[in-house]
Amino acid sequence: MAVSHKQQVDAEAMCPHRLVLEHLTSRWGVLVLIELLERSYRFSELRRAISGLGGRGVSEKMLTQTLQTLERDGLVHRDAKPVIPPRVDYSLTGLGREAAEQVRSLARWTHDRMGEVERARQAYDANRQAYDANRQT
Repeated sequence: MAVSHKQQVDAEAMCPHRLVLEHLTSRWGVLVLIELLERSYRFSELRRAISGLGGRGVSEKMLTQTLQTLERDGLVHRDAKPVIPPRVDYSLTGLGREAAEQVRSLARWTHDRMGEVERARQAYDANRQAYDANRQT
């Protein structure tokens, strides 16, 4: 999600809707939004929660970039408290909560329909393999 300022401005001018959709549905954006639906998190708590969802964990750099992008889009609120040691909490804005609920619905649909997707993939692969074999003969 890290892009130069010029690339970002060009992308926003060309298709701002698509850019926001990319932020919402990015690898880490989805997980951040869904986790923040439950409660606010400190950075390290959020990183552990996302990494605990399976797969490879999110790096500090990627989580920082994802949070900054979502904050810029008005979806995440960053609350930096002036204490020592510094404390920063992340939570969803109203707009972010609305978006996160939609993303969570899509994630649930994906989970519920994964068996059908797998069967479709297997059928496609078998048909494609037969087609390729017939072309070679």
